[in-house]
Amino acid sequence: MITMVDAFHLPWRRGYAARASLLFHEAILVLSGSALIAASAWIAVPLPFSPVPVTAQTFAVLLVGSALGARRGAAAAIAYLGEGALGLPVFAGGSGGAHVLAGPTGGYLAGFVAGAWLCGFLAERRWDRRVVTTVVSMVFGNVAILAPGLLWLSRFVGTERVLWLGLVPFLPGDVVKIASAAVVLPLGWRLITRLRAR
Repeated sequence: MITMVDAFHLPWRRGYAARASLLFHEAILVLSGSALIAASAWIAVPLPFSPVPVTAQTFAVLLVGSALGARRGAAAAIAYLGEGALGLPVFAGGSGGAHVLAGPTGGYLAGFVAGAWLCGFLAERRWDRRVVTTVVSMVFGNVAILAPGLLWLSRFVGTERVLWLGLVPFLPGDVVKIASAAVVLPLGWRLITRLRAR
């Protein structure tokens, strides 16, 4: 069960210093993942008819999960949510604060953890190495984000409007993101295979 970042593992020595170095390495991976998710939140297009903006976050979340694996991917998403809850401007459009988590987009944000974990879990089982399985993995990850997102959003817009305001406008973008991941991840593994063969 190896992920993309594990392909470049460092030869850790034994002992206390090695464990400390490994923990530092893991922390850097998790914080780097949360930083990528935060950076993607700045790519935001508000929709005048919906409280949910179009962002690159879902792509970043699922990519982070696939690259880091289930445990580290979920930890990166949790770190990202913690940073935002503390007031750092890491949510869509540079917003921050716990009130964002309680707002209309809170369900989608909570779903980041499940989406990253699921894509990481599947990546650990080599689903990110072929186009077809990468597409299926990304679809599952999107569903893990959308399900709690739509459920929570319905409290604000009502069940009769939730699909039109929280799902339908984002389907074209999701198709593009999934297609991009289906190219990036298998291609990344091909490059890694070539580098390791040298």
